[in-house]
Amino acid sequence: MPLPEVIEIMPLEGPVSAVITVPGSKSITNRALVLAALAEGHVTLRGALWSEDTQIMTAALRQLGFTIEVEPDEKEICNRILRVGGLGGRIPNGGTAEKPLELYVGNAGTAARFLAALACLGRGVVRLHGSERMHERPQAALFAALRALGYRIDSAQDRLPADIHGAGPRAAYCRVAMSESSQFASALLLCAGAGGWKVELAGDSEEEAPYVAMTRQLMAAFPRKGGEIQIEADASSASYFYAAHWLLQPGAAIGVASFPKSDWQIDAAFPRFLPLPGEISRRRQLGDSIMTAMVVAPFAIGSTRFRDLERLRVQECERVAAMRDELTKCGAKVVEENDDLTVFPAKGGLHGAEIETYNDHRMAMCFAILGLKIKGMRIKNPACVKKTFPNFFQKLAGRAPSGLGAAVRDARTGHPLREPELFAD
Repeated sequence: MPLPEVIEIMPLEGPVSAVITVPGSKSITNRALVLAALAEGHVTLRGALWSEDTQIMTAALRQLGFTIEVEPDEKEICNRILRVGGLGGRIPNGGTAEKPLELYVGNAGTAARFLAALACLGRGVVRLHGSERMHERPQAALFAALRALGYRIDSAQDRLPADIHGAGPRAAYCRVAMSESSQFASALLLCAGAGGWKVELAGDSEEEAPYVAMTRQLMAAFPRKGGEIQIEADASSASYFYAAHWLLQPGAAIGVASFPKSDWQIDAAFPRFLPLPGEISRRRQLGDSIMTAMVVAPFAIGSTRFRDLERLRVQECERVAAMRDELTKCGAKVVEENDDLTVFPAKGGLHGAEIETYNDHRMAMCFAILGLKIKGMRIKNPACVKKTFPNFFQKLAGRAPSGLGAAVRDARTGHPLREPELFAD
């Protein structure tokens, strides 16, 4: 049974003590899938996220001719053990100019960007297309770099849909800017070894490009001749439960099992930003979890200025405007200036509202956390969490200590939703 169109999160009535398991990192899983396909032998990915974005990547790699076995992961129902048959840089399948091999990428930015680079290593034509929003998101800098390497990319406005004409490995040089998306640089770096490419990064320094640093660290640790690798828990997903712990104190003891110990994920720093400081930078300090910080900012002692948010504007939705509008709807004072948002303490408290999620998983999860404290928080299109965290609402509703024990109901009918009804698929 699908999730209702609108759900209401009921505030917790008493103290809660829980340790939550969150699924694997989407960013690491999709990078690891590409590296495994390019490896010289079989690679096993343990703790890999199994959600819309990673299923899209898996399906596309299978269409390109790679063998991927999928097995359950007993530790987390939204993880899988993935066994990938690496082909040492060979891409078996491709279409023709008249009939390209069509790969659907939904609204998965990592899949769209990584597959564009990977398809160049083949010998056929691949057409990448996705959701309406994915067709609006930037691709020009990546396409320009691939053309500089000598590949033909056919695209009407340097966006998807695009036809990628594979020409195999070729020793060549390109330079790519990271100003719009660090995924452009990561896509090129992941395929550079197999392609014989020399890639120069322009724009942000390495210290200011944490997702590129993640790519480099994963590449250095990856078993290129075959073997196993463990995927970390997703730090961005974990941020919601650290935020809940902070919001619900005193009386809450909420932790996250197997929280990442490495510095690969920028959002592993999130717990260190509670209580909130006066300023947080999206470019240098937090990644997607900066949105989690925004929704709890009205409960901070002082105002919080969220800086360097330009990339949030071109992600799953225009996230700067979305956060401004939905927080304001709840009674928060939010000031937008250039690419910064300042959120002020809500001295009179916030109130419930019906939250537009813009088909953005992070909007849904951020505002659901507010519902644990604020009466009347209703989330539209809750099923959009399937992109990265299909069992998120089950974690809210499950019994402690593996869940928070929150009541969730159909906002239109008032019908209480049982835990099996809260899975997003």
